[in-house]
Amino acid sequence: MLMATRKLLHYFTNHEVSVITSYLLGDIIRNHDAAGQISKWALELMDHDIRYIPRTAIKSQALADFVTKWTEVQLPTLDVTHEYWMMYFDGSIMAPGLGAGVVLISSNRSRLRYVIHLHFFASNNAVEYEALINELCIAIELGAMWLYVRGDSELVIDQVMKESSYKSPLMVAYCQEVCKLEDKL
Repeated sequence: MLMATRKLLHYFTNHEVSVITSYLLGDIIRNHDAAGQISKWALELMDHDIRYIPRTAIKSQALADFVTKWTEVQLPTLDVTHEYWMMYFDGSIMAPGLGAGVVLISSNRSRLRYVIHLHFFASNNAVEYEALINELCIAIELGAMWLYVRGDSELVIDQVMKESSYKSPLMVAYCQEVCKLEDKL
């Protein structure tokens, strides 16, 4: 910090400077019991408006939102000659937004990973259905003939397999859309 203030004095004298750090620099510099070099440094840095801010953890959803925002969604153009594909899907509801993750695995073990960011409010089951529907569309686009689907939403799987009843018209519409897409496989 001392070297930075000496070299960039015009920035430090005219502006408030925030230092984001994982270390306790502010406590060390402001320590009244400091002696030697630290006390000299503290005297020299005292003239400047410097705030020491502790580094906070980056939440995983913030990282997922960043990747979603800055990654272009492009369907790979593959020559699909393999019949059997495996698909895993999972929806997620977090405070900043809704999203889903999907992995397609071809019979030659190639993995295609997709992140879906939803720009509307939905229930957990609706997010799971959105993940399933979007990935079925991608699998059809890639030319998959046979698809084994795995998901962690027991309700969605039971409704698609006709083992559970529907309590909402929205779930009926989602399930009908899945059935339409299944006919294309």
